[in-house]
Amino acid sequence: LISPHAGVFFFFEHLCRPCHNREKARGLGKYICQKCHAIIDEQPLLFKNDPYHPDHFNCSNCGKELTADARELKGELYCLPCHDKMGVPICGACRRPIEGRVVNAMGKQWHVEHFVCAKCEKPFLGHRHYERKGLAYCETHYNQLFGDVCYHCNRVIEGDGERTLFDGYILIAWCVNCFACSTCNTKLTLKNKFVEFDMKPVCKKCYEKFPLELKKRLKKLSETVARK
Repeated sequence: LISPHAGVFFFFEHLCRPCHNREKARGLGKYICQKCHAIIDEQPLLFKNDPYHPDHFNCSNCGKELTADARELKGELYCLPCHDKMGVPICGACRRPIEGRVVNAMGKQWHVEHFVCAKCEKPFLGHRHYERKGLAYCETHYNQLFGDVCYHCNRVIEGDGERTLFDGYILIAWCVNCFACSTCNTKLTLKNKFVEFDMKPVCKKCYEKFPLELKKRLKKLSETVARK
């Protein structure tokens, strides 16, 4: 409603009771109870920064007085025993109830947006994760932190690679595209026959072109390693 008075317009608003109480409390510098929406005249009880009348901070199911362990579900507060009986999953990150989609991983349940890489903190959103010491990582950061480095290009191997023993005990890793004959550069896999020479693979065809004395020495070295 608009009423003219001495050339000045005053605005009068019709407010519902909760909104009226909120405006009144704001003017008085007081709180509004989140349960009954009335002004709190005494010292308020705060839960997650929301004010309550002390006698209104009770479990919605059993009426028991609540503590800081209270759980909120669909706008209602519950004590921990009552909440647990409802079978509502609790997020392993924020410890709040999960009302929508649930991610089950690492023996816990998570909000979709809270199940994230421990390094970059990006949600997995259904993509594969890698676990180490109770933490989850995306493939990129798992490999950067704990993965193998290619012997040839010195880059972190993302995804599958080839890993083989040289000198009988040194485990060397290769990118799939880098694992090749060191002489003719023919691509190899662990299914191919190859010979170790100077900590690098040599295909059978190139090996046959080696001098006889060199082949004898390599064969003797291979037999010595095999006996260890």
